[in-house]
Amino acid sequence: MKNQTTQSRSVLLLTHAALIAALYVVLTFLANELGLANGNIQVRFSEALTILPFFTPAAIPGLYIGCLLANILTGCALPDIIFGPVATLIGALGTCALRSHSKWLAPVPPIVANAIVVPLVLLYGYGIRPLWFSFVTVTIGEVISCGVFGMVLLFALSKYRTQLFPQQS
Repeated sequence: MKNQTTQSRSVLLLTHAALIAALYVVLTFLANELGLANGNIQVRFSEALTILPFFTPAAIPGLYIGCLLANILTGCALPDIIFGPVATLIGALGTCALRSHSKWLAPVPPIVANAIVVPLVLLYGYGIRPLWFSFVTVTIGEVISCGVFGMVLLFALSKYRTQLFPQQS
């Protein structure tokens, strides 16, 4: 019975990760179609999902793979394909680490990670200058995506936490 429970939990976590990755890609494509996913000012709807490690560790690989696939499929430059997902991974790990603390801290790690990494990617991957302006605009975009949309998502999902993430509750 114990082995079946462990196997069942593994399948659930893998399914959550895959769904999160797919959703990240779809939401990035939507933002990309609206001209919001790439460039100096970015408001990726998919970045709202970076609060999901607050609920489940399955979100960590899901977000990383989703960001990687989204960056590849939307034609990002190589530095963006490499370092964009790394920033998302760092943010996801930070959110997971802070989940035993206040829910208000959930969006902080992805905002900080992206605010530091993405402007450098914009500079070295796309030649977007000045760097200080990218720090400002990327941070604003992340505050909107993670801080506003992410917190709306967090509060909406909190009501259904035990149904959506039964193994983590």
